[in-house]
Amino acid sequence: MAIEVYWGSGSPYAWRALLALEVKRLHYVSKLIQFSTKEHKTPEFLKLNPRGKVPVLNDNGFVVYESLAIVKYLDDKYPDPPLFGRTPEESARIMMYISECNSYLEPAGLGVVRPVFFNELDSKRDAVLEAANTAREELRLLDERLRNRRWLTGETVTAADIMIYPVVALLERALGKPNVEELELKLAPIKQYFPAIAAWIKNVEALPGYEKTYPPHWRTS
Repeated sequence: MAIEVYWGSGSPYAWRALLALEVKRLHYVSKLIQFSTKEHKTPEFLKLNPRGKVPVLNDNGFVVYESLAIVKYLDDKYPDPPLFGRTPEESARIMMYISECNSYLEPAGLGVVRPVFFNELDSKRDAVLEAANTAREELRLLDERLRNRRWLTGETVTAADIMIYPVVALLERALGKPNVEELELKLAPIKQYFPAIAAWIKNVEALPGYEKTYPPHWRTS
């Protein structure tokens, strides 16, 4: 029985699981969940994840959800190539960056992304500006870390890159939507404000299998 991964187009959390599978070069069966028809709320799906969220990974009957848990499981079960480093020091640095992203960059980014995608820029303008200020500072820190580096923690892609990239990609997509430019958030274009991040994005996009992970509906909308 092959690994099955349940995911949704555009979910940054699901994107993490797909990237990990591709970097690990693992064979898996893709189970694309349609949010529009509420497949993630069906009794069948809720048996896999009672929270009704993606991603979910089913590896020969062992079910795990939550993106960080999935990436960690894959690294423990299929250790080559390693995603959490080869030493305690490397592992600690990777987890530190992931924790920072989850605590600071991700909430700030979503504070911008959600009002953009749900057409709430006017009603939540002040909150968006505040979130953008935090996101700008976090991206500045990320940009500094990536200066003169191909990957966040060294010469190879790790879980830090895999966990953080989808958050940045989603924010970048939101910043390209109409009516965002007039807010003057000073976050985009990424290449102008954060050149090291822009170079890193290209490195991620060049990973073998990356195209298979790209959100399908982003290609047409």
